[in-house]
Amino acid sequence: MSTPSSPANSSFGRERAWALLQEHTQSPSLLKHALAVESCVRACGEREADALGLVGDARAALLEKYSATALLHDFDYERHPSLEEHPFIGIAILTQQGWPEEIRTAILGHAEYSGVPRETHLAKALFACDELAGFLTACSLVKPTKSIHDVEVAGVRKKMKDKAFARGVNRDDIVKGAAELGVLLDDHIAFCIAAMQRNAEALGLRGTAE
Repeated sequence: MSTPSSPANSSFGRERAWALLQEHTQSPSLLKHALAVESCVRACGEREADALGLVGDARAALLEKYSATALLHDFDYERHPSLEEHPFIGIAILTQQGWPEEIRTAILGHAEYSGVPRETHLAKALFACDELAGFLTACSLVKPTKSIHDVEVAGVRKKMKDKAFARGVNRDDIVKGAAELGVLLDDHIAFCIAAMQRNAEALGLRGTAE
Protein backbone atom coordinates (compact mmCIF):
# COMPACT_ATOMS: atom_id res chain seq x y z
CA MET A 1 0.00 0.00 0.00
CA SER A 2 3.00 2.29 0.02
CA THR A 3 2.60 3.00 -3.69
CA PRO A 4 -0.71 4.01 -5.26
CA SER A 5 -2.44 1.58 -7.56
CA SER A 6 -6.03 1.14 -8.62
CA PRO A 7 -8.11 -0.62 -11.26
CA ALA A 8 -8.57 1.38 -14.43
CA ASN A 9 -12.35 1.47 -13.88
CA SER A 10 -12.04 3.05 -10.42
CA SER A 11 -12.17 6.80 -10.99
CA PHE A 12 -12.58 7.48 -7.27
CA GLY A 13 -10.13 4.94 -5.97
CA ARG A 14 -6.90 4.86 -4.05
CA GLU A 15 -4.69 6.49 -6.67
CA ARG A 16 -6.85 9.59 -6.92
CA ALA A 17 -7.28 9.74 -3.14
CA TRP A 18 -3.53 9.52 -2.57
CA ALA A 19 -2.91 12.33 -5.06
CA LEU A 20 -5.51 14.55 -3.39
CA LEU A 21 -4.09 13.83 0.04
CA GLN A 22 -0.58 14.78 -1.09
CA GLU A 23 -1.91 17.94 -2.71
CA HIS A 24 -3.32 19.16 0.61
CA THR A 25 -0.92 17.61 3.12
CA GLN A 26 2.81 18.13 3.50
CA SER A 27 3.37 16.79 7.04
CA PRO A 28 5.13 13.41 6.98
CA SER A 29 3.41 12.42 10.23
CA LEU A 30 -0.05 13.17 8.80
CA LEU A 31 0.74 11.25 5.63
CA LYS A 32 1.93 8.28 7.67
CA HIS A 33 -1.19 8.51 9.83
CA ALA A 34 -3.31 8.31 6.70
CA LEU A 35 -1.38 5.23 5.59
CA ALA A 36 -1.71 3.66 9.04
CA VAL A 37 -5.47 4.19 9.06
CA GLU A 38 -5.62 2.85 5.52
CA SER A 39 -3.74 -0.28 6.57
CA CYS A 40 -6.37 -1.01 9.22
CA VAL A 41 -9.45 0.09 7.28
CA ARG A 42 -8.43 -1.85 4.18
CA ALA A 43 -7.93 -4.95 6.32
CA CYS A 44 -11.47 -4.44 7.62
CA GLY A 45 -12.57 -4.19 4.01
CA GLU A 46 -10.84 -7.46 3.17
CA ARG A 47 -12.65 -9.15 6.03
CA GLU A 48 -15.96 -7.66 4.89
CA ALA A 49 -15.35 -8.72 1.29
CA ASP A 50 -14.71 -12.26 2.50
CA ALA A 51 -17.92 -12.20 4.55
CA LEU A 52 -19.86 -11.01 1.51
CA GLY A 53 -18.21 -13.57 -0.76
CA LEU A 54 -16.90 -10.89 -3.12
CA VAL A 55 -14.32 -11.81 -5.73
CA GLY A 56 -12.74 -10.25 -8.80
CA ASP A 57 -13.79 -6.73 -9.75
CA ALA A 58 -16.41 -6.48 -7.00
CA ARG A 59 -13.82 -7.24 -4.33
CA ALA A 60 -11.28 -4.87 -5.87
CA ALA A 61 -13.86 -2.06 -6.03
CA LEU A 62 -14.75 -2.49 -2.36
CA LEU A 63 -11.11 -2.40 -1.30
CA GLU A 64 -10.48 0.70 -3.41
CA LYS A 65 -13.38 2.41 -1.65
CA TYR A 66 -12.10 1.49 1.80
CA SER A 67 -8.57 2.63 0.96
CA ALA A 68 -9.72 5.92 -0.55
CA THR A 69 -11.93 6.71 2.44
CA ALA A 70 -9.12 6.10 4.88
CA LEU A 71 -6.61 8.19 2.93
CA LEU A 72 -9.04 11.10 2.65
CA HIS A 73 -10.47 11.18 6.16
CA ASP A 74 -8.04 13.89 7.32
CA PHE A 75 -6.86 15.29 4.00
CA ASP A 76 -8.06 18.80 4.90
CA TYR A 77 -6.74 18.73 8.47
CA GLU A 78 -3.35 20.34 7.88
CA ARG A 79 -4.89 23.47 6.34
CA HIS A 80 -8.15 23.45 8.30
CA PRO A 81 -7.60 21.85 11.73
CA SER A 82 -10.35 23.60 13.70
CA LEU A 83 -13.54 21.82 14.74
CA GLU A 84 -15.49 24.37 12.72
CA GLU A 85 -13.57 23.51 9.54
CA HIS A 86 -12.51 19.84 9.69
CA PRO A 87 -13.83 17.68 8.09
CA PHE A 88 -16.46 20.02 6.64
CA ILE A 89 -14.20 21.94 4.25
CA GLY A 90 -12.79 18.65 3.01
CA ILE A 91 -16.27 17.30 2.43
CA ALA A 92 -17.16 20.40 0.40
CA ILE A 93 -14.13 19.74 -1.81
CA LEU A 94 -15.03 16.06 -2.20
CA THR A 95 -18.62 16.95 -3.04
CA GLN A 96 -17.48 19.42 -5.67
CA GLN A 97 -15.25 16.76 -7.21
CA GLY A 98 -18.06 14.22 -7.25
CA TRP A 99 -16.76 11.71 -4.72
CA PRO A 100 -19.37 9.08 -3.78
CA GLU A 101 -21.79 9.90 -0.96
CA GLU A 102 -20.87 6.75 0.98
CA ILE A 103 -17.26 7.88 1.22
CA ARG A 104 -18.22 11.44 2.21
CA THR A 105 -20.70 10.26 4.82
CA ALA A 106 -18.15 7.89 6.36
CA ILE A 107 -15.62 10.72 6.62
CA LEU A 108 -18.18 12.97 8.29
CA GLY A 109 -19.04 10.15 10.69
CA HIS A 110 -15.48 9.70 11.89
CA ALA A 111 -15.84 13.08 13.64
CA GLU A 112 -18.25 12.54 16.52
CA TYR A 113 -19.04 16.25 16.68
CA SER A 114 -20.44 16.22 13.13
CA GLY A 115 -23.52 14.42 14.42
CA VAL A 116 -23.55 12.18 11.34
CA PRO A 117 -24.46 8.59 12.27
CA ARG A 118 -22.23 5.71 11.26
CA GLU A 119 -24.59 3.32 9.50
CA THR A 120 -22.38 1.50 6.98
CA HIS A 121 -19.60 -0.97 7.66
CA LEU A 122 -17.23 1.46 5.94
CA ALA A 123 -18.16 4.28 8.32
CA LYS A 124 -17.84 2.03 11.35
CA ALA A 125 -14.48 0.70 10.17
CA LEU A 126 -13.06 4.19 9.67
CA PHE A 127 -14.17 5.32 13.13
CA ALA A 128 -12.88 2.14 14.76
CA CYS A 129 -9.47 2.40 13.12
CA ASP A 130 -8.69 6.13 13.17
CA GLU A 131 -7.81 6.76 16.82
CA LEU A 132 -6.47 3.24 17.29
CA ALA A 133 -4.03 3.55 14.39
CA GLY A 134 -2.69 6.74 15.91
CA PHE A 135 -2.38 5.10 19.30
CA LEU A 136 -0.59 2.06 17.90
CA THR A 137 1.86 4.38 16.15
CA ALA A 138 2.56 6.09 19.48
CA CYS A 139 3.01 2.72 21.17
CA SER A 140 5.49 1.73 18.48
CA LEU A 141 7.57 4.88 18.73
CA VAL A 142 8.20 4.51 22.47
CA LYS A 143 9.62 1.03 21.96
CA PRO A 144 13.45 0.86 21.94
CA THR A 145 13.19 -0.52 18.41
CA LYS A 146 10.48 1.97 17.34
CA SER A 147 8.82 -0.99 15.66
CA ILE A 148 5.18 -1.99 15.31
CA HIS A 149 6.45 -5.56 15.38
CA ASP A 150 7.19 -5.18 19.09
CA VAL A 151 3.72 -3.89 20.00
CA GLU A 152 1.44 -6.34 21.83
CA VAL A 153 -2.18 -6.14 22.89
CA ALA A 154 -1.43 -6.28 26.63
CA GLY A 155 0.98 -3.37 26.32
CA VAL A 156 -1.53 -1.35 24.34
CA ARG A 157 -4.24 -1.92 26.94
CA LYS A 158 -1.83 -0.83 29.68
CA LYS A 159 -0.94 2.34 27.76
CA MET A 160 -4.62 3.11 27.27
CA LYS A 161 -4.96 3.41 31.05
CA ASP A 162 -2.05 5.86 31.21
CA LYS A 163 -3.73 9.21 30.66
CA ALA A 164 -0.39 10.97 30.29
CA PHE A 165 0.52 8.83 27.27
CA ALA A 166 -0.61 10.03 23.82
CA ARG A 167 -2.98 12.54 25.37
CA GLY A 168 -4.48 13.49 22.02
CA VAL A 169 -5.90 10.02 21.41
CA ASN A 170 -9.51 9.57 22.48
CA ARG A 171 -9.67 6.25 24.33
CA ASP A 172 -13.47 6.31 24.39
CA ASP A 173 -13.53 6.40 20.58
CA ILE A 174 -11.30 3.32 20.45
CA VAL A 175 -13.59 1.39 22.77
CA LYS A 176 -16.76 2.62 21.08
CA GLY A 177 -15.37 1.89 17.63
CA ALA A 178 -14.73 -1.77 18.37
CA ALA A 179 -18.18 -2.09 19.90
CA GLU A 180 -19.82 -0.58 16.81
CA LEU A 181 -17.95 -3.04 14.60
CA GLY A 182 -19.20 -5.85 16.81
CA VAL A 183 -15.76 -7.13 17.75
CA LEU A 184 -13.98 -7.54 21.06
CA LEU A 185 -11.58 -4.70 21.82
CA ASP A 186 -8.58 -6.99 22.30
CA ASP A 187 -9.34 -8.72 19.01
CA HIS A 188 -9.64 -5.40 17.20
CA ILE A 189 -6.35 -4.17 18.63
CA ALA A 190 -4.61 -7.38 17.55
CA PHE A 191 -6.23 -7.14 14.11
CA CYS A 192 -4.99 -3.57 13.59
CA ILE A 193 -1.51 -4.36 14.89
CA ALA A 194 -1.27 -7.15 12.32
CA ALA A 195 -2.56 -4.86 9.55
CA MET A 196 0.01 -2.19 10.37
CA GLN A 197 2.79 -4.77 10.63
CA ARG A 198 2.12 -5.76 7.03
CA ASN A 199 2.74 -2.16 5.96
CA ALA A 200 5.42 -1.31 8.54
CA GLU A 201 7.97 -0.07 6.00
CA ALA A 202 5.67 2.59 4.51
CA LEU A 203 4.54 3.62 7.99
CA GLY A 204 8.11 4.17 9.17
CA LEU A 205 7.53 1.59 11.90
CA ARG A 206 9.71 -1.28 10.78
CA GLY A 207 12.36 -0.16 13.26
CA THR A 208 15.16 -2.62 13.83
CA ALA A 209 12.84 -5.64 13.50
CA GLU A 210 13.71 -8.18 10.88
